Amino acid sequence: MTEKPLISARNLSVGFKVGAGFFNKSILKAVDDVTLDIARGSFFGLVGESGSGKTTLGRAFLKAVPITGGTARYTDDEVDLDLASLTGPALKDYRKRAQLIFQDPYAALSPRMTVRDIIAEPLEVMGLTSSREETDARVREIAAKCRLNLEHLRRFPHAFSGGQRQRISIARALVSKPQFIVADESVAALDVSIQADVLNLLKDIQRDMGLTFLFISHDLSVVAHTCDYLAVMYLGRLVETAPTRQLFSAPRHPYTKALFSAIPSLDPDDRRGGQKLEGEIPSPTNQPPGCKFHTRCPMVIDRCRVEEPTLENPGDGHSVSCHRWRDLLAATV
Repeated sequence: MTEKPLISARNLSVGFKVGAGFFNKSILKAVDDVTLDIARGSFFGLVGESGSGKTTLGRAFLKAVPITGGTARYTDDEVDLDLASLTGPALKDYRKRAQLIFQDPYAALSPRMTVRDIIAEPLEVMGLTSSREETDARVREIAAKCRLNLEHLRRFPHAFSGGQRQRISIARALVSKPQFIVADESVAALDVSIQADVLNLLKDIQRDMGLTFLFISHDLSVVAHTCDYLAVMYLGRLVETAPTRQLFSAPRHPYTKALFSAIPSLDPDDRRGGQKLEGEIPSPTNQPPGCKFHTRCPMVIDRCRVEEPTLENPGDGHSVSCHRWRDLLAATV
């Protein structure tokens, strides 16, 4: 029997009303008709340009933004939850199962609280411990996993570097013993050397605690190092999903290929330039007909302008939403 995915979305949409006046409102489709499964214990990457809907999709999985269409489910060994309709006690219970690691470690921590109090706050708010001694024991346990010692727990955030602050944020997210973590650009604000340390910490924690990560990033080099499965978003829609190595070795969507071509090469003799995308990025409130990428695609044909492609999976675990993916694959081989 195949194990159910921890997170499962079917035709998931998130829209926001924008504009002034009663008759002048339009819908901004931040996430549009997304179907996606995140397997238990996986490190699932989500990439795309700024404004593609990555953060909104992650927050939809956390029930932090309203789901306006489709379904999203969370399923572990204890519960099977419909995230779209989650309210009240069930929502409070879900908060301990799914947590967020923020992008900016400087803004995410209260300067008026000690590190001990910052990490302990979720336990106290959710009522997960019954005494201060139990809270302190749990805080010390999770702090040790995040390479923080007892002396660190007595200090305030201003005394720490960016990498240390991010480890504090990670400890706060882990203290409620969640099963699902959304890491939203969680190393983007750090120096490269510190990024590697935090990424290795996340991988160690995933292995030791059996966690499932949704890792949102615009840095493809980081994703290649960290994630075992990858999804690419453009203008609120998924355009390609596949195991990471498979996707990097043979992308099947022109947008994915353009993103990969922008990765800097360490070879000084590599004269290949990045693929420049022509045309304007469409407005999310006024999206073009047909394929959303056709206004910038170097392989566009008339069919792309009128018929929207659907995600196709030929059976190898690699899904793509493009009318001409076979042509692109043949040119890559």
